[in-house]
Amino acid sequence: MSTTPPRPHPVPEGLPAAVRQALAVAEPRHGAHAGLTSDLTIDETLILHSIAWAPRDLVVGLSVQSVPSVIWSWGSGEIELASRAHARAFAHAVARLHAEAVAVGAHGVVGVHVERRILSSHIEVELVGTAVAPIDARPLPDAQVFVSDLPARDFALLFVAGWRPVALAVGASFTYAPRRAVGAALRQQTQNVELTNYTEALYSARATAMERMQRAALDAHGAGIVDVTVTEGPLHFAAHAIGFTAWGTVVTPTPNARSIDPITTVSLDDTVSAFDVASLA
Repeated sequence: MSTTPPRPHPVPEGLPAAVRQALAVAEPRHGAHAGLTSDLTIDETLILHSIAWAPRDLVVGLSVQSVPSVIWSWGSGEIELASRAHARAFAHAVARLHAEAVAVGAHGVVGVHVERRILSSHIEVELVGTAVAPIDARPLPDAQVFVSDLPARDFALLFVAGWRPVALAVGASFTYAPRRAVGAALRQQTQNVELTNYTEALYSARATAMERMQRAALDAHGAGIVDVTVTEGPLHFAAHAIGFTAWGTVVTPTPNARSIDPITTVSLDDTVSAFDVASLA
């Protein structure tokens, strides 16, 4: 028994070109890429269509790396096993996200959401984003498919300016805050002083993490990193251990790179703050 595929609904006349294009791409298709799933908002999807790109599918990459619990005991310097475990978890998650994007014929991934859990026994990294490609474009070689955490609107702006995303770069470091001497710890309980052991540990972790992220950008042959996200601070299960992580999108100019004149807009949704003039007296 055979069934006839449903006929697509006609796209209404008189709609803006970007809307008509979006509706046409969203029609049910039969084949390798039937339908699509995306976590982009409606306006982000329409912005993509305005530059002749479209979402392909929702893609995910995750990895869980074990770490020996004993490494979180007191010590000095970097906690190298934890830093390496985080690097492996991120690299494996990115590779799996990239593989899913390649499988659906995408040219890249935008809007990647990064979720991490640093626990005493393991490190988890989960990445979720939307695979995108130019409308009706052919697949690229695997190495040319990019992964980025840029929102779709930022990607579109970058595209119009003649720049392109290259990869997602990350750097992380976990460092011990050296134990204070007993006498110093007792004296500082009643003093308002800087805890230099924590300050120095945070600076050390930051310098190492940033250097690793920048090295990843150079290895990807990028011209810079944009939209960088930073997380830092003591770990909840080991307050004497400081973690610093930074990640962002590596970008590079194309031969068509150009300057874009900014357009000033005024939002009508701003919250109005009022005060009593008499209170200034």
